[in-house]
Amino acid sequence: MTQSTPNYADIQSIVADDFEIMDKQVFGNLNSKVQLVMSVSQHVINAGGKRMRPLITLLCARMFEDKPSEKAMHLAAITEMLQRPFHDDVIDESGQRRGKPTANATWDNATAVLVGDYLIARAFNLLVGFQSLPLLQVFSDGTCDIAEGEVLQLQHQHNPAATEEDYLRIIDGKTSRLFMMATQGAAILQDRIEYMQALGDFGQHFGNAFQIIDDVLDYSGDSEVMGKNLGDDLAEGKPTLPTIKALELLKDSDIKGYEQLRVAVQTGKTPNAEQLIELVRRSGSLDYCKQRAWEEPSWRNKH
Repeated sequence: MTQSTPNYADIQSIVADDFEIMDKQVFGNLNSKVQLVMSVSQHVINAGGKRMRPLITLLCARMFEDKPSEKAMHLAAITEMLQRPFHDDVIDESGQRRGKPTANATWDNATAVLVGDYLIARAFNLLVGFQSLPLLQVFSDGTCDIAEGEVLQLQHQHNPAATEEDYLRIIDGKTSRLFMMATQGAAILQDRIEYMQALGDFGQHFGNAFQIIDDVLDYSGDSEVMGKNLGDDLAEGKPTLPTIKALELLKDSDIKGYEQLRVAVQTGKTPNAEQLIELVRRSGSLDYCKQRAWEEPSWRNKH
């Protein structure tokens, strides 16, 4: 009998009890004396999501020792806190995430940014409790890379000349780095430093694939399931791989379509959004992106 590919629920069930404890710790670790900080933080955490980064921390810890680990649960909760800052919602002027109002839409941009800063600061405050310089080094270096990835994305916003290499550098920082921190942190906690490189490579590749497929879904997913409209990345002028590759392919096969898409990226004006989405689909770009997600798309390992 052919064994089916495990889904998210199957994988999460391996550490279901640890995951539930970790989820409660995310809230318990907030501990601010300022009520607004607590209200905004809880609003964002309650917005849901798969909690992929902390899940990977728990799974990696179980790989080394197949029993519950309080340290791993604590680190997983910290990883989730670092995932939650919502500066990108402010930058993108997003009103919704996963179908729910964002913090900046519910309160305002200044509140969202400052509470996001608190979450990062609180996460590092909790990291100190492990009394592990290597762990602090991995997380501090990684947080710098995440910030640089976000700035690099902003730098290339509305740039139709952005390349695949530019894109890989962006996602390597803003997405993959936190997955690397999640995996390598588990190795440090379990005193298995010899596995840091291999786990870091896995985290990086998984994170890149995760982001590429997420960007593909912006042109092919279900808007109700995703909690955002198809084509939002295009309207925000983000240089995602589906758009970058579509421009490359259309330039050789459909110069009129190429020009329409190029102008949309440059201006962020998409009154004909459905037509533009169809252009990207028809170009063959999405098939290319899916293949790249299976491959090793890491900019870091190529340079």
